[in-house]
Amino acid sequence: MQNAISISRLSKEYDTGFKALKEIDLDIRRGEILALLGPNGAGKTTLISVICGIVNPTSGTVTVEGHDIIKDFRAARELIGLVPQELHTDAFESVWATVSYSRGLFGKKSDPALVEKVLKDLSLYDKKDSQILSLSGGMKRRVMIAKALAHEPKILFLDEPTAGVDVELRKDMWQLVRGLRENGVTIILTTHYIEEAEEIADRVGVINKGELLLIDDKNELMRKLGKKELTLDLNEALDGLPDALARYELDLEDGGRRLVYRYDTQAERTGIASLLADLNRAGVTVKDLNTEQSSLEEIFVRLVEESR
Repeated sequence: MQNAISISRLSKEYDTGFKALKEIDLDIRRGEILALLGPNGAGKTTLISVICGIVNPTSGTVTVEGHDIIKDFRAARELIGLVPQELHTDAFESVWATVSYSRGLFGKKSDPALVEKVLKDLSLYDKKDSQILSLSGGMKRRVMIAKALAHEPKILFLDEPTAGVDVELRKDMWQLVRGLRENGVTIILTTHYIEEAEEIADRVGVINKGELLLIDDKNELMRKLGKKELTLDLNEALDGLPDALARYELDLEDGGRRLVYRYDTQAERTGIASLLADLNRAGVTVKDLNTEQSSLEEIFVRLVEESR
């Protein structure tokens, strides 16, 4: 798969000496959904701002579909749609005029049919003649997305797109993002709602203190870094763990009637098989069992804590 964006040794240091980005290396695949996770101040917005030409990098290179963001800014920027965290719109303009004007800013010819489709996809068409100032916060967020899509970008950045919006809009956003990806649009989103990344992302990157801690396919990340728990409900309560089970990471709960086994997913096959065999040899019989895997949020929290 070819790369939509290639980032090499990208750094950003401000005059105060603060290093917002530290030699970031990242290839974003064409047509994927990439979720960037990180705490406040991690560098997510700075990274997006550099790629979009809002902030100049201190060092390193970024190319968008082969166009250098410094040497060939116009060609790179017209391929990108950006939905920033903050709401920036002309409060007294209508929804239709605002979205149409955004298309014109990129030198695109007037296309009322496309603007109409974008507004309908975002459930905004009924508000097309309304002034921006009359809209709710969620509707204003939809207008920002419509503006970003008006010039038919190949790459879409969504910087905290569902911050402060209701559950209904969040679900609409997920559906819209999937539809754009199906049409070949590359999507990069930052979010504090880790369930969003778990729901729609193909790959996940974790940033903290300006460093890219890792980037991996979502399912592979959860397979490699996820912890699992096997809960075993026993037929008879145990007073303590038999010596044959001492080598396992086991906890006795519920008055000795429940065993909890914690293990890495990489040790899943051999660990569970040997545990069950040792239970049988120790004369411990199992009434029921259940497994649970750690969520992407738990993995994220652990990675950030380790980086600190």
